[in-house]
Amino acid sequence: MSTKAIGDRGEAIAADHLEEQGYTIMDSNYRFERNEVDLVCFDPHARKGRGEIVFVEVKTRSSLNFGAPDEAVDEDKRSRIVGVAKAYLYERQLEGSPARFDVVGVLLNQGDEPDVTHYTDAFKA
Repeated sequence: MSTKAIGDRGEAIAADHLEEQGYTIMDSNYRFERNEVDLVCFDPHARKGRGEIVFVEVKTRSSLNFGAPDEAVDEDKRSRIVGVAKAYLYERQLEGSPARFDVVGVLLNQGDEPDVTHYTDAFKA
């Protein structure tokens, strides 16, 4: 399986997982300049039921040889995702809307169900 195919499969698995949790997928692979955010969702349960926009970075691995999927989201990647999120909110006239950043790690196990780990508010210090 190519790296792109692994990534695409992981994003589809993550989107299914989020929808099962009640999230609505608003956009996928939103690009700004040379950067992108994998999924833009709405979590209706956040903020005491008022909801918030969630920018989701999905990292998929077919093994742990290069570390856990979420370990690939370093400070540089976070900074780029924040920039893309600001552009998204501006373009959609949603500036000031409550928003957060989640990371979903997907580990594809041969022959088994994928392991999905959802890190809510992952960029919070």
